Amino acid sequence: MNREDFPILESGIVYFDNGATTLKPKCVIDSMVDYYTNYPSNAHRGDYKISLKASSEYELAREKLKDFINAETKEEIVFTSGSTESLNMIVNGYFKYFLKENDEVLITKAEHASNILPWYELENEIGIKVNYIPLTKDHTISLENVKNSITDKTKVISIAHISNVIGDVRPLKEIISYAHEKGILVVVDAAQSVGHINVDVKDLDIDFMAMSAHKMCGPTGIGALYAKYDLLDKIKPYKYGGGMNVAFTDPKNIQYMDLPTKLEAGTQNIAGVIGFGKAIDYINEIGIDNIEEYTDNLKKYLVDRLKEINNINIYNENIEGSTLTFNIDKVFAQDTAIYLDKYNICVRSGEHCAKKLDDELGIKNTVRVSLYFYNNKEDIDKLVDALKNDKILEESIGI
Repeated sequence: MNREDFPILESGIVYFDNGATTLKPKCVIDSMVDYYTNYPSNAHRGDYKISLKASSEYELAREKLKDFINAETKEEIVFTSGSTESLNMIVNGYFKYFLKENDEVLITKAEHASNILPWYELENEIGIKVNYIPLTKDHTISLENVKNSITDKTKVISIAHISNVIGDVRPLKEIISYAHEKGILVVVDAAQSVGHINVDVKDLDIDFMAMSAHKMCGPTGIGALYAKYDLLDKIKPYKYGGGMNVAFTDPKNIQYMDLPTKLEAGTQNIAGVIGFGKAIDYINEIGIDNIEEYTDNLKKYLVDRLKEINNINIYNENIEGSTLTFNIDKVFAQDTAIYLDKYNICVRSGEHCAKKLDDELGIKNTVRVSLYFYNNKEDIDKLVDALKNDKILEESIGI
C-alpha cells in the first residue's frame, strides 16, 4: 500500500522495524524542505511575511492533531520532542506536585522504559510506590487484573495503549471507565497506537496522553502531549525562556502565557511540527481504519508463514495487531538480526526498551517484526525464505 511514496523502498530494502520508527513519505520530507527553503524563520516572533507563514503552519499542525485525536480544543495539544519528553512532563510537571508519599502508581512490566523510569525516579524522590498490574498468560492486560490490583492508595494508572513488544491493544476504554469510578487518573503512552489505530481521546476519556510523530510517518524529534485542559493547565513548566512569558520584572512579578504556549518555551522544532502536520494529512488520505485492517491481515499472513519454520518460537501469535516477536532455536536474537541484514531485511532485536518484560517472558532478547501499511506479503515471503536458509545456523553457531 502506497509504497511508491517512500523513496528508500526503491533500494529494495525490507523494513520491519516500524515499532522503533516508521519510514517517511516524500510529502513529509518535501514539507520540511519547503520550510527550510522558502520560509525558514522563527514562529510566533516576527511581524514579517515569512515569520507569519511559519507561525500559521505551526498552528495549523496543532489544529490537525487536535482533529486527528478528537481533542476538545487545540489548546490541549503541547508540542514536545516525542513521547519520552511528554511522559516526563506529565510525571514531573503534574504528578510530582499532585502525589504524596505512599500514593500508588500502577504500571505493568510490559511498559517501555519511558513509562517506567520517570515513575521510579519519582518514587526515589518523594516516596510514592510503583506497583505492577499482573499480566495474563499471554502477557496482556485484562480488566479483571486491573480491578484486582487497585487499592485505596492507587492514584494513577499509567500504561501503553499498545505495548511495543507483545503488541496487544489494551482495553483502554474499560480500564479508564473503571479507574475514573475510583477517582484514579490514567496516563496513556500512545506511541504505538496514534497513527496505527483510531484514537479518540474524548471517547476513551483519556486524562493524559503521550505520542511521537516519527512512529506515524512524521519526522524524529517531535511529538505531543495531550491532556484535558484543566489537568494540562496545572502542569508546571520545566523549561523557562522566550515565547512562554508575558512579562517579568523581578522574581516576584512573572506572568506566563496561557496554554499551550506556556509549556513550549524557546524556539521549537518548527520544521518537525510542519512535517508532523503533513504526516497527519497523509494518514488521513489513506484512512486510519484502512491502515488498521491492512496491518491486521498482514500480521495473520506473517504468523502463518513463520509457522512453516520448524525451529521458530513465536511469543505472541494469537495477539491481534501489527507486532510479532520470535526467536530461532539455538540462535541469539541479535545474530538473527545481523544475519537478516545481509538480505537487506531490517528487524529489531534485544529487549526493546522493555527490560521488565524479561520477568514475564523468561527470556531477555527477542526478534521483533513490526509492520506498517507499506509492508506487503512479498516482504514477508523474503523474510521467511531467509529464515528457512540453513545458513542462519551455520553463521550464528558455526555448524
